[in-house]
Amino acid sequence: MKRIITTFALLILFSLTSWQGSEKPLVDLATLSESFVYEMRYATPDNFMGETLYDCAKCLLQPEVAAALVEANDYFESLGYRIRIYDCYRPLDVQKKMWDKLPKHSYVGNPYGRGSIHNRGAAVDLTIETLEGCHVEMGTEFDHLGPAANIDNYNFPKEILNNRKLLWEGMRKFGFHPIRTEWWHFNFRKNRSYDILNIPIPCD
Repeated sequence: MKRIITTFALLILFSLTSWQGSEKPLVDLATLSESFVYEMRYATPDNFMGETLYDCAKCLLQPEVAAALVEANDYFESLGYRIRIYDCYRPLDVQKKMWDKLPKHSYVGNPYGRGSIHNRGAAVDLTIETLEGCHVEMGTEFDHLGPAANIDNYNFPKEILNNRKLLWEGMRKFGFHPIRTEWWHFNFRKNRSYDILNIPIPCD
């Protein structure tokens, strides 16, 4: 019952915080919860591209996706953790820049084909840390391009495998599913039902 009430309250809040109009369906996660930690890597040069791709650091998502992510974070907080976010919605023009540098489907969705779920506002890159802000080891850094980031790679100490399991099982409870090559990437269910977007990230 508590989860149903929370979801209902969030949906009401979405009507006040989402971009208005059918062309602007995304919500800013920071307006819905203050419990997340943000490290938006593509708003900095600290990423596999080595350049700043966003003008500002905002996590924009489809309303349904954002609601589920808030619930996921509440769940992790009950266990003594919180979510640290690396990337959310990504404009299609940014996807094209990534594809130009790394045209490899296992890491970058083809913007001239089906694109990335990030382009639909239905994917999020993240990890967990303790409520005190301590790092939780996952075996590689975000944006590591190689087999060590694969979710089916079990060549790690038990502690790291348990950390990954905690992350994946927690996210699955709320409709998020990892992809094979990136332990940090989660697609929300029904993700292909959302349109590909090329709306610039609005900066204050």
